[in-house]
Amino acid sequence: MSKHILIVGGGYVGMYTALGLRKLIRTGEVSVTVVDPRGYMTYQPFLAEAAGGAVEPRHVVASLGRVLTGVQVLTGRITRVDHDARSAEFQPVQGPARTLAYDILVMAAGSVTRLLPIPGLAEHAVGFKTVAEAVHLRNRVLAQLAAAASTDDEQVRRRALTFVVVGGGFSGVEALAEMQGLADEAVRHHPGVDRAELSWTLVEATGGILPELHPDLGRWTADALRARGVDVRLGTRLTSAEGGVAELSDGTRLDAGTLVWAAGGRPNPLAAASGLPVDGLGRITATEYLTVAGLADAFAAGDGAAVPDLTRPGEFTGPNAQHAVRQAKLLARNLVAYVRGRRLRPYRHAYLGSVAGLGHHQGVAQVYRLRLTGFLGWLAHRAYHLAWVPTLDHKARVLADWTLSALFRRETVQLAAIEHPDADFRAAAAHDLPRAA
Repeated sequence: MSKHILIVGGGYVGMYTALGLRKLIRTGEVSVTVVDPRGYMTYQPFLAEAAGGAVEPRHVVASLGRVLTGVQVLTGRITRVDHDARSAEFQPVQGPARTLAYDILVMAAGSVTRLLPIPGLAEHAVGFKTVAEAVHLRNRVLAQLAAAASTDDEQVRRRALTFVVVGGGFSGVEALAEMQGLADEAVRHHPGVDRAELSWTLVEATGGILPELHPDLGRWTADALRARGVDVRLGTRLTSAEGGVAELSDGTRLDAGTLVWAAGGRPNPLAAASGLPVDGLGRITATEYLTVAGLADAFAAGDGAAVPDLTRPGEFTGPNAQHAVRQAKLLARNLVAYVRGRRLRPYRHAYLGSVAGLGHHQGVAQVYRLRLTGFLGWLAHRAYHLAWVPTLDHKARVLADWTLSALFRRETVQLAAIEHPDADFRAAAAHDLPRAA
């Protein structure tokens, strides 16, 4: 009898698990449904380059419907799981909610932005986790430069040219570096704005940045950013963002026209809300076989799962793409083995290292004991991530983007109006249509 596998989430784990199943299953053995709120998988490491204009935003996402031929892809959200009844409540992007029945559950919902109770944060900051946020930041940087060049008000000008990024992990550092690279290019087209007027601040609560890398690489990165005019504030927290003014724990007040919150994520709350077993951080408690501890017919992997790290007893695998992709490939094989009543294999993977791009042809890389900085680190960053871009089609498109950006200057037109495409239409309607008596 055919089993129905429901995969919640279409990120790294969800997409690669479905791809693996499609290759391994026999005809009629199982049916697979993937549910994702957006209907596409985002290659997160390239969000910074999308924000900086080095890569076209559409090239850092992969359509699940196109990639997962033969798999049912539903666009919407799973709002609750009742595993005892083997059912999940599904809310599509349009229309009424309905119930999806399943035989085997795969929780791959990943993580969401982690917000802290900081006054004004939700109203004045923008996150950096989705391609929409990357596009918004690109438009924001270019719009702020144009605003500064078009005003005589010094306060407005200073605010427009002040950029603050909170979070010294990969997302925050790479976002700031690429935004700065974009601004350095765009400022050429605004003779009234001097590059020295731009203020860049990176705020990190701990004593170092890029904690996933060796401390020496974190220190090198901080020094490289400072050499480019970035004020790197370590051991400092954002205490308020009310009125768009970034107040820091050291007493500094920055009237920021752009405030980016990149201070990490937290597991998707769906698991805890559905009564699935979770740890103190909200991660699904998983076994080394990627099954959900204590439950039959349930699997979990990725950012939202606490998967034991067999290479470091007592610890868990980190929330990164390297583990997610490898867990997904094993998860597909284990699901097939589970359906066929065969033995499951444990997940074991020693972390290879990490890479980070800093724009301006600079980067850092750590592969086992090898550490690279500067141009070599930048090359390692691009080579590593290009290898992991899903589908040959997307690899070619990203490579073409890089080639064009090397031969020509970045395109610096800002399309902020595209985020509110109905604004002009509504303004015209308000002016031209007669008011009701």
